[in-house]
Amino acid sequence: MRVKIKHHAHRRSKWLVRALGLPFRLFPKRFAGWADDTITRMGVHSTTHIDAPWHYGPTDDQGNRLDAIEAMPLELCFGPGVVFDMTHKADGDAITVADMEQALARSGATLAPGCIALIRTGRDRFQGSKQYWKVGTGMSGPATEWLIDQGVQVMGIDQWGWDLPFHYQIAKARKERDDALFWEGHLVGRRKPYWQMEQLRGLDQLPACGFDVSVFPLRIKGASAAPARVVAFLYD
Repeated sequence: MRVKIKHHAHRRSKWLVRALGLPFRLFPKRFAGWADDTITRMGVHSTTHIDAPWHYGPTDDQGNRLDAIEAMPLELCFGPGVVFDMTHKADGDAITVADMEQALARSGATLAPGCIALIRTGRDRFQGSKQYWKVGTGMSGPATEWLIDQGVQVMGIDQWGWDLPFHYQIAKARKERDDALFWEGHLVGRRKPYWQMEQLRGLDQLPACGFDVSVFPLRIKGASAAPARVVAFLYD
């Protein structure tokens, strides 16, 4: 999941300009060349990103092709934010509908179509560590579907993934011998397509409501997700 970027020094471009025909004696005296950088490796799920329905499967449960990231409607990329405080949830303890309803009641916020729901777990503090993908709570399937039923189409979380960490999911599925317990939050999107952000940061700096959120992903044709700059707007 590590992003790799190669940095190219200013001087390299001077030789390119020379090869194109400009003699060194005619270079501007202050021209040091331009810096350049190449992303040599970056998965679309490697950074703060937003998943498209295509990530959850090739088709919905009716056989219709699910949308890739370039099909995300622009009007969904900006809207009122609502934070759900789930910092009390232990690692491996999935977030339930009751947890969501209680958090909403405690905050006094309201949900409406167009809202962007943000799940605060506090696990962003592990970002950059080897533990990051191993720790966290996670959205259950019913809790995810509850958000969608409130009219929310865009949602996000400040931990590595939307569901429980993989080892918790696998252990739970094996213990309960239930084939519906792995990736259940994601797979809701096969029945009710939605757009989901992962690896957010800074939700502790936000109130429960009264702010707007923008999320603008790179429009990568056919991709299951895209890196996104997610920004909250607070107003006086």
